Amino acid sequence: MGGDHGPHVTVPAALDFQARAADVAIVLVGLREPIEKELKARDATVSERLRVHPTTEVVAMDEPPAQAMRYKKDSSMRVAIDLVKEGAAQAAISAGNTGALMAISRFVLKTIPGIDRPAIATVLPNQKGSFTYVLDLGANVDCTAEQLMQFGVMGAMLVAAVEHKERPSVGLLNIGAEDIKGNEIVKRAGELLRTSGLNFYGNVEGDDIYKGTTDVVVCDGFVGNSVLKASEGVVKMITGFLREEFKRNPWNMIAAFMATPVINALRARMDPARYNGATLVGLKGIVIKSHGSADKRAFAHALESALEEVRNDVPQRIAQQMEKLAVAAA
Repeated sequence: MGGDHGPHVTVPAALDFQARAADVAIVLVGLREPIEKELKARDATVSERLRVHPTTEVVAMDEPPAQAMRYKKDSSMRVAIDLVKEGAAQAAISAGNTGALMAISRFVLKTIPGIDRPAIATVLPNQKGSFTYVLDLGANVDCTAEQLMQFGVMGAMLVAAVEHKERPSVGLLNIGAEDIKGNEIVKRAGELLRTSGLNFYGNVEGDDIYKGTTDVVVCDGFVGNSVLKASEGVVKMITGFLREEFKRNPWNMIAAFMATPVINALRARMDPARYNGATLVGLKGIVIKSHGSADKRAFAHALESALEEVRNDVPQRIAQQMEKLAVAAA
């Protein structure tokens, strides 16, 4: 029910996704009337593979997380997370209120042993033609060195599972590559990561995210969210500048027409829909957060991300790695 568009996007996205994934069953959780209206508009019928789980409440996009968690126990968000805990679903995907989703997920599913806090992880494109996984992107503004180390473990296990890399490289976001750089928390986190058994590259800087220097980049939520929002702003600015220049005079407009194939290819590589679907990693269950403004194609990508994590049992991989760390420290 969440996001800017609600069932008008989530329902058709789920139907399109299910048409490509024959072994997947979908549970549409939310207010019955708007969901069934969207199903009827697309001649879709309820079946064993497609069912509606009605609720009576919805968490508003601007609702305080504590309020949503305490007073809206029959909200679409809460019920979807409950289904994961009960084993009736293997993953929950929402485009709703991020803070409420994180709070409810943490309360209902709990964190994996050894993980203090879940983090938000997503992918960003890099110059190598692949992706860099970055976490945390806003769930944890203040972090200890131990929590940053845990983010490294979670990120590495996520990449190992989804990208099928045996030893993903992990970088720690800092203001310089040298070990002496950064505040005391970051320095301590670097020490912990070096002895974690992970493939720790060392400190990386902001531009390394887009160079693809490491598979995973670790930072606290304040820094991560700032990096993400700044990156989105730069993309919008460059796109706006190009549009202005191509329209500046008739010659530029002709050049724009000639460059159409290149522009379309660039747009496809930078399409935000390809990167939609952030993982709430560190929970005893799989929860994916879609961007609130996601269209049908972008929301379907979030569903695909959830399926990939289910098939590769990401929470179990993280739990096993945390157990190894605990044994080594004992």
